[in-house]
Amino acid sequence: MDNKLHFFHYLHFFLLLSSSCFSYVAFSWIPYSENKNYEGSSDLVNLEYHMGPVLSSPIKLYVIWYGYWNPSHQATIRDFLNSFSSSYAPHPSVADWWRTVRLYTDQTGQNISTISLSGEFFDFKYSQGKYLSRLSMQYVINNAVRSYPKSLPMNFRNGVYLVLTSYDVQVQDFCRAVCGFHYFTFPSILGVTVPYAWVGYSGKQCPGFCAYPFAWPKNSGKPPPNTMNGGNNLMGAPNGDPGVDGMISVIAHELAEVSSNPLVNAWYAGDNPISPTEIADLCLGVYGTGAGGGYVGQVYKDSWGNGFNLHGVKGRKFLVQWVWNPLRRRCFGPNAMD
Repeated sequence: MDNKLHFFHYLHFFLLLSSSCFSYVAFSWIPYSENKNYEGSSDLVNLEYHMGPVLSSPIKLYVIWYGYWNPSHQATIRDFLNSFSSSYAPHPSVADWWRTVRLYTDQTGQNISTISLSGEFFDFKYSQGKYLSRLSMQYVINNAVRSYPKSLPMNFRNGVYLVLTSYDVQVQDFCRAVCGFHYFTFPSILGVTVPYAWVGYSGKQCPGFCAYPFAWPKNSGKPPPNTMNGGNNLMGAPNGDPGVDGMISVIAHELAEVSSNPLVNAWYAGDNPISPTEIADLCLGVYGTGAGGGYVGQVYKDSWGNGFNLHGVKGRKFLVQWVWNPLRRRCFGPNAMD
């Protein structure tokens, strides 16, 4: 098979899963005081390859802005997404961070490829309403590729669709169990199978749940010691909005996992795809060397004292969690101090 991802070769797999596993691949949020992470090298992590495809052709990312969006928030997220394909940002950059994701290969030895923002669609009329189930996301994508006169291309060869919901959209399990998830579309809805991800803006609904370390859950006491500067202070958001800056890290998390496990049969820990632990799940809460127990690790501070660990385009700075490096067998990012 050539290195393009032909999803229809795996439809028999989808049919087995589609009736029962729609909620399998999700970013579940665990309080950092209780969460196990693997910042240091560990032989206990059973991350394995299960013979499925990875996204080995140059990834075309299509964003669907669902609902009403603040243009400045869109500009921040757009700059982050454009940073994946930029070679001009200083080290450590978003593109440097993606190189760890690119270490993962399929059974032919093809690595995960580059990723670039290739199209945007604005669903400002809330085509599927203001409450979305997980299945509704596929209808949101269907609307975006079939709208007239401006629509996104139906790219089943190397396209990934990213649905971003605005502050006033409620999503199934959002703020309760997940901040984002990834999956693949069903041919019965879209006509083809393509990978996609969803991330919600948490700034109004649950910043303490999905925008850590820029916010902290209400009624849960003070943040863990050493969240920032050795005290119980929250970290400042590098782009001025905890919801957006927290959302960016979740977007990175989901893009890493949809690229390395697009059909729920590639890279994850354990033998059960019903509850996979994927390459970003292993590093929840890890943003720098020494992370653990609510401490994000050694990260940089801008001139206002806001935390960041990656540079992007247009002088942007971002704080993005690390992912599991398969060669080092540990969580790793380009800002690592060791």
